[in-house]
Amino acid sequence: MGTVETLTAAGIGAGDEVVVPSYAMADAAEAVRRAGAVPVFADIAPESLCLDPESVAATLTLRAAAVMPVHLFGRRADLAGLRAVADRRGLLLVEYEQYGQYEQCEPPAPVDESTRRRWANAAYLNARLRGVVTPAVTPGVEHGYRSYVVRVPGNGRPDRDAFARALRSRGVRCHVPVQTPVHRLPSYRRDLWLAQTERAADQCLALPVDAATGERELHRVVAVCNALGGLVPEAA
Repeated sequence: MGTVETLTAAGIGAGDEVVVPSYAMADAAEAVRRAGAVPVFADIAPESLCLDPESVAATLTLRAAAVMPVHLFGRRADLAGLRAVADRRGLLLVEYEQYGQYEQCEPPAPVDESTRRRWANAAYLNARLRGVVTPAVTPGVEHGYRSYVVRVPGNGRPDRDAFARALRSRGVRCHVPVQTPVHRLPSYRRDLWLAQTERAADQCLALPVDAATGERELHRVVAVCNALGGLVPEAA
């Protein structure tokens, strides 16, 4: 059963609110709209980049009907914390189902060679990168590294974008994983400030870690990032 069907089967629709992350693609918010409900945006935890239970709790109104976490880049949302918030209010907890470029966690399956290679590449970068803030590693919490998302220290988006241009000019593949938080898109615009979401949108950058990334490319990523030091001043 898909996400929209799950919501409608639970009787969630017109007049109901479903809490979703803004730091993600718009798919989850769109699924809420297709069910006839209203997406309400909560902030993320800085370590996981997924919904923060405390922010979700502060967002709930009397019309709240469900909480919909999105697992990002290989990290799972704090389902235990989110379930505790949902259970206190009798809300439905629905994990958004999507396995694409920006998602997440691994679908249940045997660990194949491609996945092992991705993990090994991520471990290589974790141990050697110095010019950026590497993904948080929490004991007991697995990271599937569907994307390897770092933070570029400095003054937010200008420094991150300059850093990305410098990487590309030196042959390093990279992209901004979430260009614009959903609550700032024209069709979803909300007058609210989500501090961690804004910070992530301004700082985060995805580096190559897929199975096709060879040792030579990994070495180049480390050498270039560490040489740049995380800060690249704009030319006058």
